[in-house]
Amino acid sequence: MCLAVVARDVHPRYAVVLAANRDEFHFRPAQPAHWWDDGDLLAGRDVLAGGTWLGVSRAGRFAFVTNVRDPGRNDPAAPTRGTLVPRVLRDPRPVADAVRSAVADATRMNGFNLLAGSITDAAWGSNRAAAVQVLGAGVHGLSNAALDTPWPKLVHTRDAVAAWARRADEDVEALFAVLADRRVAPDDRLPRTGVTLDRERMLSAAFIAAPDYGTRCSTVLLLDRSGHARFVERSFDAAGASTSHVDEHFTVETRPRVAA
Repeated sequence: MCLAVVARDVHPRYAVVLAANRDEFHFRPAQPAHWWDDGDLLAGRDVLAGGTWLGVSRAGRFAFVTNVRDPGRNDPAAPTRGTLVPRVLRDPRPVADAVRSAVADATRMNGFNLLAGSITDAAWGSNRAAAVQVLGAGVHGLSNAALDTPWPKLVHTRDAVAAWARRADEDVEALFAVLADRRVAPDDRLPRTGVTLDRERMLSAAFIAAPDYGTRCSTVLLLDRSGHARFVERSFDAAGASTSHVDEHFTVETRPRVAA
């Protein structure tokens, strides 16, 4: 993931609203969201490394990971960060404990943010931060820096999702329209993360459409207070045209979680 916003206890119907974009090189193959073989996890899958960037379990736990952009510390031989999401989704412990454990075991990975939650709780951790943070009610966002770092695309997306939730909107098309914003930030508002200025400009858009790298999918997850979940994902090609559409509805299971 490269951009994700989570609204907790802001919408009158939905306890959780998650809107996110995954940006990746187009040569890297991936499967659209599907129920994994054990039938408990709904997520896309990175074909090369086998992990995922975002998913939700039958029990209503969601998780996603974003990279921390720090090219000077990137290790091409580091373990894949794609194992973090399924690990946290399958962890029977409370969300904060699951995130804390995953982060503690991930010191050799390249920089990442890991955010997980459910209808009742949420937490953020990073191997580039000192401690796990429990998230209260409100709207939080992640891009490729620490939680709520005010990069232009994050601020715009977070504000738009917050407005959608507070006006009690239920139209997912409005959220996908927010995620589809291709506007580039002015140079004086760009972060300086160690990539070229041209690259910073390209990466400043919420939705990126470029020949080599861009937004591969957009995802909206809605968890309502009655225990219903809706997961909508749209995948895109290098031109930004839609290539697949997933729309899954399920009832959150309340059975006790059992350790794998």
